[in-house]
Amino acid sequence: MLINAAFHTGIWALVFFIVGMIKPRWPLFFLKKPDRFKILIISTILFMISATLYGEGNRQAKLAQAPKPAAAESFDPASAPVPVPMPAPAPVSKPNSPKI
Repeated sequence: MLINAAFHTGIWALVFFIVGMIKPRWPLFFLKKPDRFKILIISTILFMISATLYGEGNRQAKLAQAPKPAAAESFDPASAPVPVPMPAPAPVSKPNSPKI
């Protein structure tokens, strides 16, 4: 799902960049003075978003295809180690030393 979104975002970023470099007023119609530098900044951000989506989609796909470890399937909570309380040693009292 994320990989498809990455491709769609990448295609829209490419179209936005090409159209914006030819006629900056078309994609930035809401600005009074659109320029090509703003098109470049927005396109760069869109390309970074699409690359992040693609990488995250690949990571999630690999995690979904990875085999589950056998230890997780055969884990029995009753056989888990339980901490045993140990008595604390009594504090050692010092004999009263004479004051000089």
